[in-house]
Amino acid sequence: MRHPTGEQYEIVLDTSAGVLRAVVTEVAAGLRELSLAGVDIAVPFPVDAAPPGASGIALAPWPNRVRDARWSAVSPDGVRYDEALAVTEPDKANALHGLLRYTPYALVEQGMASVALAATIFPQTGWPFTLDTSVSYALVDDGLVVEHSATNVGAASAPVAFGAHPYLGIGDVPTETLSLAVAAQPHFNVDARLDPVAEVPVEGTRFDLRSPRLVGDLVLDDGFGSAGPGVLAALSAPDGRSVELWGDEATTYLQVFTHRRHPPLPEGAVALALEPMTAPADALNSGTGLRWLAPGESWSARWGIRLAGF
Repeated sequence: MRHPTGEQYEIVLDTSAGVLRAVVTEVAAGLRELSLAGVDIAVPFPVDAAPPGASGIALAPWPNRVRDARWSAVSPDGVRYDEALAVTEPDKANALHGLLRYTPYALVEQGMASVALAATIFPQTGWPFTLDTSVSYALVDDGLVVEHSATNVGAASAPVAFGAHPYLGIGDVPTETLSLAVAAQPHFNVDARLDPVAEVPVEGTRFDLRSPRLVGDLVLDDGFGSAGPGVLAALSAPDGRSVELWGDEATTYLQVFTHRRHPPLPEGAVALALEPMTAPADALNSGTGLRWLAPGESWSARWGIRLAGF
């Protein structure tokens, strides 16, 4: 019997704080497990299940949503595009989470503590481009480093943005009792379909999370703007342990989602998605954070998880 997420690639590293372990999936190059000394850092899901709530998946060639599943733009070559994508979020009539969510990636290489996978995005409904993409995961002494790459192997300039959808926590502590601080700002105000309508400062709003707040007090499915490279968000436990999500100079946007119906957790328990992105929602239309690759051009972006106090 095949697993819903295909082959499972386990990587392990002995660190000063104990054994660091991750499991990466063939489908969507997803992070299904991440743990340190037996404590879950990424909320795991069973191997015989599909990723609940897009848990752990890689997002390309755009993260988050495209409004009305339509996008219009003029490329650097002067080509005008007005495209209709497949609707993959029917209740909101949007295109959600890119084009590789259900795609099996090919194994490029695997070591004891690292794995790299690759998949091609071919032309399809609303997407007339061809991109070779890859995702690599590497365990390091203080956490995990992830790199997304794309090469335009088509004949026309192509837009691209990356993201990921991990649910993070400290597994032996209820997530609602953790404190969350978000460095990324400003905030993207959204409409009823969670499509952005304005970019506004966080000062004086409930979205000002620069000082830590209890996760259990938050109700969020919200995007935050570019704060520059560095720590995007940090989770901390009462005992001093912390989990930091960081991004490089390309990965400066963040989606924060407090999910209270996230299996396999009991209903009402909080699962916290901290989603690093190189561009915000609807970037194919706004152009914000979007990178256009010329034919033959490559681009990469990195993010990671840093652990302290374990």
